[in-house]
Amino acid sequence: MNIHDIPGTIAVRSEDAFDTEAVRAYLVREKLIPSDQSANFEVVQFPTGASNLTYLLQCGSWMAVLRRPPHGPLPPRAHDMKRESAFLARLHPHFPKAPQPYAFCEDTTIMGVPFFLMEYRKGICIDTAFPSHVPFTPEKARAVGEQAVHALVELHNVDIAETGLHTFGHPDGFLRRQVEGWMERFRRSSTGESVPGADALMTWLARNIPDTHNHTVIHNDFKLNNLLFESNSLAEVVGIVDWEMATIGDPLFDLGVMLSYWVEASDPEPLRSLLPSATALPGFLRRDEVVHIYARTSGRSVDHVNFYYVLGTFKLAVIVQQIYVRYKMGKTTDSRFAHFGDAVRTLIEHAVYTAGV
Repeated sequence: MNIHDIPGTIAVRSEDAFDTEAVRAYLVREKLIPSDQSANFEVVQFPTGASNLTYLLQCGSWMAVLRRPPHGPLPPRAHDMKRESAFLARLHPHFPKAPQPYAFCEDTTIMGVPFFLMEYRKGICIDTAFPSHVPFTPEKARAVGEQAVHALVELHNVDIAETGLHTFGHPDGFLRRQVEGWMERFRRSSTGESVPGADALMTWLARNIPDTHNHTVIHNDFKLNNLLFESNSLAEVVGIVDWEMATIGDPLFDLGVMLSYWVEASDPEPLRSLLPSATALPGFLRRDEVVHIYARTSGRSVDHVNFYYVLGTFKLAVIVQQIYVRYKMGKTTDSRFAHFGDAVRTLIEHAVYTAGV
């Protein structure tokens, strides 16, 4: 397999390029690749995503994924490569859908930032459309949605004690910290542009935090295009990626985040344009069906699911605003981010509507 033939990869963008010779030397030094084959070292980039930068590396038959933080100033405690790598190291043996990490490097002389390497998991990412090689049917679309929900339930069933991941989170007061933390990030990343309804929404969130004491391993960014499906039939989730925000917390927070990305055909056009997703295709589960299947298979109460959906949408708005700030400051020239100010307003408007503020 040649990495240049793998769907979903591109040549490394000039602004995201790094010293490949320094990385190659590091891989040889760490005995991740043999020195006598290192001349065949190649790199491509995964262009999707708007947070950490992700690359695919190849040397002969050896392949790995490299993850590094984005350019520019970063929010406190965000994009922590060491934490993400360590989290995966403990989770992978108990949840094989999480990729195995290979190495973490904090020597900033190599890339200018810390980074880590993990296994490449072959699979199909379903983003805005079905893969062309799989005949589309509404039945297949529904099965994909059901597999996504089952994968989330499987993650939430992982025994925290067995993994040793209890040190990676502070479940007591988790929801209140999430609400207060994302409100603070929203205020801190303000560009000065008006966002109607934001203040009323934040007041509603602070007043409606459910009293819950349930906690599990959570992905914290669980969505369809972070799942990898079996390549030929899409019959199984074979991998889950992007674990940078994973922690121990309220499992319904994961469900709320999933719902915030799960766009339906009946949603307002601005939301569908902002979050183009295969989930709007005929046959895909509706959000209420996602909730029903999760409740049935997990056995958990979903009485306050609307709060979690609103919070997930607000969280997404804050993340978009943080990226927009980096664009406005000139820290990235990626043209995708030019209209993220409008995107923030669209998400806040939808969250306000859903909350009934």
